[in-house]
Amino acid sequence: MPETYRKYLDPKVVSKLGNLELIARLVVEGFIVGLHKSPYHGFSVEFSEHRQYAPGDETRYIDWKVYGRTDRYFIKQFEEETNLRAYIILDASRSMAYSSSGNIAKFEYACYLASALSYLMMMQRDAVGLVVYDEGIRKFLPPRSIRSYLDVILSELERTEPGNRTNTAKSLHLVAERIKRRGLVIVLSDLLDDQDEVISAFKHFKHKKNEVIVFQILDPMERNFNFGADAVFRDMETFEKIMTQSLYIQKDYQRVFDEFIKRYRLECLVNGIDYEIMDTSTPFDVALFRYLSKRRELM
Repeated sequence: MPETYRKYLDPKVVSKLGNLELIARLVVEGFIVGLHKSPYHGFSVEFSEHRQYAPGDETRYIDWKVYGRTDRYFIKQFEEETNLRAYIILDASRSMAYSSSGNIAKFEYACYLASALSYLMMMQRDAVGLVVYDEGIRKFLPPRSIRSYLDVILSELERTEPGNRTNTAKSLHLVAERIKRRGLVIVLSDLLDDQDEVISAFKHFKHKKNEVIVFQILDPMERNFNFGADAVFRDMETFEKIMTQSLYIQKDYQRVFDEFIKRYRLECLVNGIDYEIMDTSTPFDVALFRYLSKRRELM
């Protein structure tokens, strides 16, 4: 039975399901099943409907039935109560539509991940919001913790398609200005944009006292450039074309791209930002565990 659920952490498996609500639930259930296994030993996911009484709480909200069973005071929690405010920021630019042979598109992968994260956060009674951007902000759903809000987020993800060119830095700066209460910012993007400007936008979130997790979502071919033959490449955002001899430039491409990734990793490390590369074949539990680890640090 555990392995039945664990298979839903595989992007190729869930891509055949088609329904984001079902995908979110199965991915999270698969993740929870694996929490007792390495490297997740010692982690747990709490879904309690109560919290322990603290001085200052209104006594009318004490659950006396629980008191009768435990001889301890617990307060009933309501849908509006929340532990953490999180913003999932999703890159919906045209470059996110890319997929190489045998892999799902980056945007599709990001939507599955956003759905699973939202589902898990709701179960944790965290408030979650969604921001979709390309050249600018396309949609801004502020964080809420009401369970029915998950349907709003998933519906927005279902109808969103990759659209215009990328302006990640501008969009992130706009989001940072709109966030009035500090929280957890989760960025899902390929980050294929002006690196200095994107890093500046990350720092903007930190300057406003937010915690940040960056998931750089890439197709495996974008990292290894293993096309193996002459090819014509077309820019998905400008539609410019270039003819290349892939075998002759592969090593140089890999070196430059590795430096590109290392810069993001270093800048995030220096600025206290969690950073994770997620190619579209990476199991989803890597990202869910990263979120859960960050949540444990913050609570």
